[in-house]
Amino acid sequence: MLTSICGINWGDEGKGRMVDLLSREYDVVCRYQGGNNAGHTVINERGKFVLNLLPSGILRENVVNVLGNGMVVDVKHLFEEAGRLREQGISITPENLKISDRAVITMPYHVLMDCLEEERLADKKFGSTRRGIAPVYADKYMKKAFRMGELLNPDLLYKRVKDIVEWKNLTVSGGYDHAPITVDEVIAYIETYGKPFKDYICDVGLYLNEANKAGKKIMFEAQLGALRDIDFGIYPYTSSSSTIAAYAPIGAGVPNLKLDKSIGIMKAYSTCVGEGPFTAEYFGEKAEKLRAAGGEYGAATGRPRRVGPFDVVASRYGIRCQGADEIALTKLDVLSGHEELEICTAYELDGKIIHEFPFTDVLDKCKPVFEKIKGWNCDISKCRKKEDLPAEAIAYIRYLEEACDCKITYVSVGAEREAYVKF
Repeated sequence: MLTSICGINWGDEGKGRMVDLLSREYDVVCRYQGGNNAGHTVINERGKFVLNLLPSGILRENVVNVLGNGMVVDVKHLFEEAGRLREQGISITPENLKISDRAVITMPYHVLMDCLEEERLADKKFGSTRRGIAPVYADKYMKKAFRMGELLNPDLLYKRVKDIVEWKNLTVSGGYDHAPITVDEVIAYIETYGKPFKDYICDVGLYLNEANKAGKKIMFEAQLGALRDIDFGIYPYTSSSSTIAAYAPIGAGVPNLKLDKSIGIMKAYSTCVGEGPFTAEYFGEKAEKLRAAGGEYGAATGRPRRVGPFDVVASRYGIRCQGADEIALTKLDVLSGHEELEICTAYELDGKIIHEFPFTDVLDKCKPVFEKIKGWNCDISKCRKKEDLPAEAIAYIRYLEEACDCKITYVSVGAEREAYVKF
């Protein structure tokens, strides 16, 4: 069984929370794209954990976790993240964490270049997390990146460093007029933060194929959501990797395998971190109230998330992009205490009502079309069965299910592992 857990919207949908819940049924959890530019916050009986690079399955003792070839790995961040988790009592060993030898290493100069470019762009910035993601993916496709497997052959690796540093300084020093990077600092970084992971590096494609043959259940954990995908998202305000479920086997190292199921994660309302068009966005007091109720601040950056009502147009598009077979709806409890709830059911573009998500260039011209539905003025965080939910909450769920044309099977009513209702 191969299952993808993927984001339907702009990211921050609660994927980590659902992976933590559903991973009890799986043997392997694999991250297949992105880096430490997004975070998954998980709360369970062992505590509260913020994960940026490590799969959420790391919190379960019997689960093997994989960082796939589609990822970009900031080894300093991974070293520190693993250290924090170990302090919280989480075991991280080569037995329960395997890192693809083909995954690319995010270097300090990638982070530097990310920051320098955002500063150069000023008011035209993309809203980068400044974690070096775009520069490192650019280097990957220019075939000038370092891969994790090269840490196993340092003599060959260090022969490449001089040429890479010389090339990189054409931009860092020659283009941005910044102090040049040096060969010594690059080697020192690799020695300090890369070497500790030598025993974790392997051919994860071979491992996953063998696990699949043995009948193991494999879960692929995505970062961000469909609307941040490099091809299908709100380009150029996207991530630099493919967040799409169909990419999961490729980014994990098993392009020969096919998904059996795609579970899409979406919030009961809309949130967005960073720049770019966000048609259904709330502003002012309305936004502050929803942001505060949902604790909407980025797990990786701490940035306040932009918020709005549920967006049917964007969600239906995201479900199609992700090929979602079913949906887990998160944070329904945040909407408690409202007499009425708004839902963005369509966009208005140049005086015409549209129901399909348009090309990015015209999104800024789109205006939300709202419908209202009756809310529920009671706490639902203790509900564990469908019958426990108020009729208005069930009606809201069914409305979204019908509008998005995808079955909702899980509804989160709290951050804790067991705070959910199965539909």
